[in-house]
Amino acid sequence: MPFGNTHNALKMKYASSEEYPDLSQHNNHMAKILTPAIYERLRSKQTPSGFTLDDVIQTGIDNPGHPFIMTVGCVAGDEETYEVFKELLDPIIEDRHGGYKPTDKHKTDLNPNNLKGGDDLDPNYVLSSRVRTGRSIRGFCLPPHCSRGERRGVERMSVEALDSLSGDLKGKYYALKNMTDAEQQQLIDDHFLFDKPVSPLLLASGMARDWPDGRGIWHNDTKTFLVWVNEEDHLRVISMQKGGNMKEVFNRFCTGLTKIETLFKDKGTSFMWNEHLGYVLTCPSNLGTGLRAGVHVKIPNMSKHAKFEEVLKRLRLQKRGTGGVDTAAVGGTFDISNADRLGFSEVELVQMVVDGVKLLVEMEKKLEKGQSIDNIMPAQK
Repeated sequence: MPFGNTHNALKMKYASSEEYPDLSQHNNHMAKILTPAIYERLRSKQTPSGFTLDDVIQTGIDNPGHPFIMTVGCVAGDEETYEVFKELLDPIIEDRHGGYKPTDKHKTDLNPNNLKGGDDLDPNYVLSSRVRTGRSIRGFCLPPHCSRGERRGVERMSVEALDSLSGDLKGKYYALKNMTDAEQQQLIDDHFLFDKPVSPLLLASGMARDWPDGRGIWHNDTKTFLVWVNEEDHLRVISMQKGGNMKEVFNRFCTGLTKIETLFKDKGTSFMWNEHLGYVLTCPSNLGTGLRAGVHVKIPNMSKHAKFEEVLKRLRLQKRGTGGVDTAAVGGTFDISNADRLGFSEVELVQMVVDGVKLLVEMEKKLEKGQSIDNIMPAQK
């Protein structure tokens, strides 16, 4: 009997009110939705692999939330989590993804020819471009819940598939546990490697168990196409390069992903996907495309402008510092990316970034000359 089952049976000895978590200080989507009644209805359920309601919500209980960033507060342990616990997860998804309803269908579009422009972002302002997403392999539990054997199985299957890539996608896999300190540091300095999770969100959800066993990074020879194995998701696929040619980056991203998916299908498996949620990933915030297309763009004047936040909101874009979510911008350089993941196709999201960044650069150039930007304010997308 898996640990989850025994543990769940013990919990049933106590009344639901005795087990219900104290969420009075919490600011996350899970805490907003979970009521004592929902808890009571779902607490005895579990997925076929033994993932329970308490496993789903643990990270949101242990991490009350960020005052400025609304965290999700829950994770999936396997593909079935989203079905078994949909009474809780559907409203969280609707809340997090701007009203995406349980009846909505997600569209996928990985044809780079459908992207208009994107090869013309001004490299004097756009320093680098990248597109990343996650993928989960059907038949395996997700990182918060997988066993060591499963995690190694994901690694083995992924490395076999990646090793058969050719041409400019040809590359090599580096297992974390075999890496020298120097190799590891070099990859972290290049912003390529995930470091051991220190984020309490990842630790509380069980993703760092057995670290670094079964984890690694694969990249092509030019380091423009990378795959992380067994971090927050089974696979994180990243296409990146210096400068503003987002079209090239997206092209490589689509080509690589399509080839990897074909290689998995040849092995008799596929990625977790359904027409409602799109690609199924560990965190509900990444469902759908799981895609984040971003550029590092230098906009010192625009970023100080009173309407900067308003412009981003209208363009459906978000900003981060170039070192990640909680970092400050250096010298007016920001990481600007799409705010949405679900309900829009990959092409639509990259298009929003391309068009939005073009406008931000145009605004920056006007402000440099001391001109007003009021006449080029965008409408709400």
